[in-house]
Amino acid sequence: MDNTIPAKLPLYLHGSWVQSHSHEWLDVTNPATGEVLTQAPYTTEDELQRAIDSASEAFQNWRETPVPARARLMLRYQELLKQHQEELAEILCEETGKTFEDAKGDIWRGIEVVEQAANIAALTMGETVENVASSIDCYSYLQPLGVCAGITPFNFPAMIPLWMFPMAIASGNTFVLKPSEQDPITPCKLAELFEEAGAPRGVLQVVHGGREQVDFLLEHPDIKTISFVGSVPVGQHIYRTGTDHLKRVQAFAGAKNHMVVMPDANKQAVLNNVVGSSVGAAGQRCMAISVVVLVGEAQQWIPEIRDTMAKVRPGYWKDPKADFGPLISPTARERVLSYIANGKAEGASCLLDGSEVKVDGYPNGNWVGPTLFADVMPEMSIYTDEIFGPVLCLVNTDTLDDAIRLINDCPYGNGTSIFTSSGAAARKYQHEILVGQVGINVPIPVPLPFFSFTGWRASFYGDQHAYGKQAVRFYTETKTITARWFDADIEHAEHPNMTIHLK
Repeated sequence: MDNTIPAKLPLYLHGSWVQSHSHEWLDVTNPATGEVLTQAPYTTEDELQRAIDSASEAFQNWRETPVPARARLMLRYQELLKQHQEELAEILCEETGKTFEDAKGDIWRGIEVVEQAANIAALTMGETVENVASSIDCYSYLQPLGVCAGITPFNFPAMIPLWMFPMAIASGNTFVLKPSEQDPITPCKLAELFEEAGAPRGVLQVVHGGREQVDFLLEHPDIKTISFVGSVPVGQHIYRTGTDHLKRVQAFAGAKNHMVVMPDANKQAVLNNVVGSSVGAAGQRCMAISVVVLVGEAQQWIPEIRDTMAKVRPGYWKDPKADFGPLISPTARERVLSYIANGKAEGASCLLDGSEVKVDGYPNGNWVGPTLFADVMPEMSIYTDEIFGPVLCLVNTDTLDDAIRLINDCPYGNGTSIFTSSGAAARKYQHEILVGQVGINVPIPVPLPFFSFTGWRASFYGDQHAYGKQAVRFYTETKTITARWFDADIEHAEHPNMTIHLK
């Protein structure tokens, strides 16, 4: 893998890296310094068409590639990703601002999905029933769909592309990837390694751009599926437009994740976990904890939560003492600052204010420090909206039932957790809560890849979720065969040259 970053980021079309002929380019900047790292093109319609045509052509051969050969490609790919994990992490840090350990985690979680894709033979096994009727057998196959597309967000430029194209390609499809225009360098490096692993020409394409390029993919008749991760408004647009054009769509959208703290919880475990899960990655995670619900006497822990949060600070990724990095852009920073101002105006108690935080040596970084609000009410914008920054809200309830009602009234359903030493309380919570991913004494319950990422309600639009068995179902179609053979034909098969005279 070549670690140099070109002045203009190329497209990956038909197995070659080529410069776009676009007249529109977007600066890709380091969010900690403001330095321009490269420029990404707004891919032209002709180039998008070329990507789709190449993927369609490649599909004709790739779909016939034996399943073990597809699995071996994924085995080679995951090994290359492991070998280059630290190099990839450094690039990821430069374009996202993440700390080095966070960046390595981003890549590692993607590697785990590639490892699962290497298990594609077992994941694509069909079903068989003998003698569904007299001398009739029934069996099914999972077959690939064709050209699939993925639209990925800025906050996980390694993990989320690796959620998508390895599972789709291992299932026999080809793939067009449109990464976030804010940090597209890491996805290009992923494609470089995929090529090095032996991916056939045209199986993967990488294009760049914004809404116009996304809409082209959503509306193109040769694109069979759309996978998306991003905000609620964009997710709704992706889902509506894609399904209007008769495509399969999985659109992962926003979140407002709650952690319930019971009075019998391990206090130190709560303090250790609530901070990292709320401000880690500068809060730019769809599974971040943004609300802590303190039940009963757990409300007495507010001063200790404040003191623990006050110890963490943002910083540049090369600083080993930095706990998290900057926000992705000046626009993102201004948005978070507006919510902090709203929270104060709406009457919440601001126990920690990160609005004016500075990082020595990096005056142009998009910094926001850890921010903590208490006395937060459900009608406040800091509660209702996904802030996507290092801002934590504390809400008080008297009982676990009150906490469950509060969370179930929230429109989002991505992730939640409960900290308690009571098995009965934990079971009640996991059973009654209307959220797709539940942690018990685990703050961010992202499933490992042999399960699926299962957000609910306004956090997800579609039917089949990412990675795991559901991803294989999303990227394949089921063909069912009902077969009947007649015993009388056995004699003909044994004596194929025998002449039969019919009177």
